[in-house]
Amino acid sequence: MKDCRRLARVHVTTALRERVTFFWYLVFPLFLLVILTLIFSNIGSVGDLTLPIGLVNQETPSATADFATIIEDVFLSLSQAGTASQTTLFDLRSPDPTHDASAPSESQLNAVRNGDITALLLIPEGFNQDVLKAVTTDSGPATLTVYLSGGRSSSELAESVIEQVIAGLDEQILTTLGRFDPLSTFAVEHRTIAAADDEPFQYVDFLLPGILLMGFFTTGLFGVPGTILFGRDRGILRRYWVTPLTVPRYLAGFSMGHGALCLLQFVCLWLVGRFALGATVVIFRPLPLLFLVLGAVTFLAFGFFVASVARTANAGMAIANILNMPMMFLGGLFFPIGDLPLALRAVMYVNPMTYLADGLRGTLGIDVAMFPLPVALAVPAAWTLVCIVVAGSRLRWGVER
Repeated sequence: MKDCRRLARVHVTTALRERVTFFWYLVFPLFLLVILTLIFSNIGSVGDLTLPIGLVNQETPSATADFATIIEDVFLSLSQAGTASQTTLFDLRSPDPTHDASAPSESQLNAVRNGDITALLLIPEGFNQDVLKAVTTDSGPATLTVYLSGGRSSSELAESVIEQVIAGLDEQILTTLGRFDPLSTFAVEHRTIAAADDEPFQYVDFLLPGILLMGFFTTGLFGVPGTILFGRDRGILRRYWVTPLTVPRYLAGFSMGHGALCLLQFVCLWLVGRFALGATVVIFRPLPLLFLVLGAVTFLAFGFFVASVARTANAGMAIANILNMPMMFLGGLFFPIGDLPLALRAVMYVNPMTYLADGLRGTLGIDVAMFPLPVALAVPAAWTLVCIVVAGSRLRWGVER
C-alpha cells in the first residue's frame, strides 16, 4: 500500500509541477467558471423575461362586444409594471398612429425578421363577429395571427407566452358568457419551488456542476492517456516493471493520484463558485456527491480506454481532442441541450456526460431531470465497464507495437 501512495503522490506532484498541465487541470476550469459567470450573470433574472412584441388591431371598436379591445388592453396591461419593483412581461410596441392599420407595415415585419421585436400580434378585421359566432354557433374559433422570426428562440418563447395569455382570455370570456364549465375540462396546477432563501435562479448555480464535471473530464481524458503513453514511449514504465511493483498496484496508485487531482479541482472550483461568485447550490449531499464520484471514475476509465486504443502518445492526444469538444458541448455542461436537432440528439443520448450533468443538476434541484435517476446512473456505469473491459484486453505496457 505504501508504494501505491508514493505513486499517487508522484502523479499529483508531476501534474502540478508542469505549467501546461497545471493550467489545463486547474487554471482553465477556474477561468472558464469566472468568465462565463460574469458574461451570463443576468440569465434567469425576472427582468430578462420582458419580451418586445408588436400589436396591430385592425378591428373597428364596437360598443357591445369589443373583444379585440379587450385583448389589446390585456397586452397593454402586461406591458406596464404595477409598482416600481415589478417587472413587465411584454414591451409592447404599438404602430405609428399615422400608419394605416389595415395591414402590418413593412417596417414592423422587418422588425420581426431582424429580431428587434420577438413577435407581432395581428387582430384581424371582423374578429368581434367571429368570436360571437364561435360562442353562439360553434362555428370554429376566431383567428389571431402571430408573426414570428423563424429560428429565433426568443420568438418561440414569445409565441408560447402569447398562446398562454390568449388561452386565459378565451377561458375568461367563455366563463363570463356561461359557455365554459371548468369541471368538465382538465386543470393545470402550478407549483413554484423557490430557491434557498427565496433567491432567484443564478447562472453560476447551473454552470458550477458542469465546470466540475468538465474538470474531471479533462483530467481523465488527457491526463490518464498522456501519463501512461508518454511514460511507455519514453521507457519510464519499463523501469517500474524491473521492480517488485505489479501492474495492479501501479493502477491502484495511479487511480489514487487521479482521485486526488479531482478532489483538488473540486475544492478550488467550489470555493471560488461559492464565495467569489455567490453560488447557492448545496453539493454536499449523498446523491450529488455520488454523481461527482461516478463522473471521476467514468472519465478515468475513458482515459484508460484512449490509452489502450492509441499506439503512440501523439495518437492518444489526437483521439482525446476528437472526443473532447463533442462530449463536452453535447453533454449540457454549459447550456441546456433539450432542443438540439435530431442528428445531434443521437450523440447526446449515447454521451455519458449527458447523463452525469443531467443527474447532477437534477439531484441539486437546479433543473428538472430529463432521465430517471436509475438511467442517469446506469449509463455512465455501463460506459465505465465497457472502457475497463476494452482497456484490460488491449492496453500494452511495453514499447513493442
